[in-house]
Amino acid sequence: MRCLTLADELKQRGARIHFVSRHLPGNCVELLATGNYKYTPLIDSADSSESGDDDYSHWLGTSQQEDAEETIRALSDKAWDWLVVDHYALSERWETPLRKIAKRIFVIDDLANRSHDCDVLLDQNFYEDMDSRYIGKVSQRCSLLLGPRYAVLREEFYRIRQTIGPRFGAAKRILVFFGGVDRNNFTAKTIGVLKDIQDGSIQVDVVLGAQHPFGDQIKSQCADYGFVCHVQSTRMADLMGQADVAIGAGGVATWERCCLGLPTLTICTAENQHKQIADAAGECLVYAPDIGDEWSNDIQLHMKALMGNSHLRHLISRNGMKAVDGRGVSRVVAALGFTDIEIREARQDDEKDIFEWRNDRRVRAASRGSDMIGWEQHQKWFASVLRSPDRVLLIGERNGVPVGVVRFDISNNEAEVSIYLVPGMSQSGQGQELLRSAERWLGENRPSVMSLVAEVRGDNERSERLFLGSGYVAKSRWFSKGIRQ
Repeated sequence: MRCLTLADELKQRGARIHFVSRHLPGNCVELLATGNYKYTPLIDSADSSESGDDDYSHWLGTSQQEDAEETIRALSDKAWDWLVVDHYALSERWETPLRKIAKRIFVIDDLANRSHDCDVLLDQNFYEDMDSRYIGKVSQRCSLLLGPRYAVLREEFYRIRQTIGPRFGAAKRILVFFGGVDRNNFTAKTIGVLKDIQDGSIQVDVVLGAQHPFGDQIKSQCADYGFVCHVQSTRMADLMGQADVAIGAGGVATWERCCLGLPTLTICTAENQHKQIADAAGECLVYAPDIGDEWSNDIQLHMKALMGNSHLRHLISRNGMKAVDGRGVSRVVAALGFTDIEIREARQDDEKDIFEWRNDRRVRAASRGSDMIGWEQHQKWFASVLRSPDRVLLIGERNGVPVGVVRFDISNNEAEVSIYLVPGMSQSGQGQELLRSAERWLGENRPSVMSLVAEVRGDNERSERLFLGSGYVAKSRWFSKGIRQ
C-alpha cells in the first residue's frame, strides 16, 4: 500500500508509473487497475531456490539474478528516471544490474541487514540508532530519509489530522486492527479479551482484511458481543480519528495511529517488528508492555491500565502527533526531485527584493548577524556574490513567484549552505523542498562539490529540523563566553 500511496503522489506531480511484481494479491491488482497504473506480473521460476543474504530470500520466488533479468525485460521499453525497490529479499545484487534501465534507484527498507546500491533510501520507522543503522550498507553519496517524519501515509490521514487533537478524557471507543491478514488470529484473541472489559458503554470497532483466514469466525464473534466489524474498510483514517484507544500490530499502522494521535497497545506480530516497537515505546509513541505466556490475562491487564490512565494516553497521543505530521509522502517525492520549485541563479534585478528579504526580522533572527543591513552595504555584498566564482546565490520559484533563497559558499570540495524562505511564505514543507531543489541544482552545475555543511544558531529549532530532516548530521556545536577583566 505504501508504494501505491507513493505512486499516487508521484502521479499528481506528472510522473508515469509502471508496477512490476512477482507476487501481488488480487485486491492489490484491482487497486492498480482502478488507478490506471500499468502492471507487469512476473511468473515464479521452477527453481525458486536462492542462496540469500538473510531469512527473507525465499520470499522472492526465484534468484535475485533471474528476477533482475526479468524485471529488466519488463521495463526495457524506455529509460526510467527512478526505480523504486520495496522488497526484503532484494539487495545490491539485484539493484546494480537494474542501473542498465534506471538513472537512479530508490530503496524502501527497515531491516538494515544487507547492502544496497541506491541513490536514496527510506526507512520510515523510528529507531534509537537510526543515524547509524545503514553505515557501510549504502554509499556515502546515498541520501537517507530516516524516521517517521517520512512515513508514507495516504492523504486522508493528513486531512483528518487537521480536525482532531491529542486525546483527553475517558476512553469510550476502542479500535482493533492487526493488519489485513493476521494469520495468527490476534484479532479473535483480542475480541475474547474485550468482551470481558467492555460494559456496554464502550464501542468496539474491529477491522479485518477481505483475505483474513478467520473472517467468518470474527464476524460471528462481533455479532455476539455487539462489536462493529469492518471488512476491507476504506475508512481506516476515519475510524482511527474517532477512536480513543487502539490495540493492534506494529508496522505502518503504527505511524498512521501516531499521525492521528491514537494511543495504542501495540503487539509484536512479526519478527521484524520487535526493535521498531521497543524503540517506539522507549520514546512513548506507543504502549508496548512485555506480554508473557498468559496472553489473554496480560492483554486484559494492560488494556485496563491504558484505558484507565488518561494522562498516559494523552502523553502517547501528543508524542505521536509530534513525531508524525502526515506530510511524509510529500517529503519523499521532493527528495526524489518531483517538485514544482524551479531554481535559477540570482540576477542583478533581484538586488532590491533580496535586500528587503534579508532585512525582514524573521530572516535576521535566524542569521549570524541580526542587525539591519544598510542599502550601500547590501549593494557591495550583492555585487561581490555575483562576481565570485566560489559563491552561488540561487532563487527558488513556484509558478514564477519567489519562495526562497539559497546560497552556497564553496571551498575546495565543500560548500556551506545558507537558506531562508521569502517572508510571508507558508512554512510547511517549503524549506526542505527548496533546499533539496537547490542541492540538485548544485550537483548538476558544480559536480566537484562532494559535501555540504551548515551552521545553525543554537536557538533556531526550525533550521535544525530542516537540516536534520534533509539528511544532514549534527556533529558539533560552538559555544562562546565573555570573560570579565
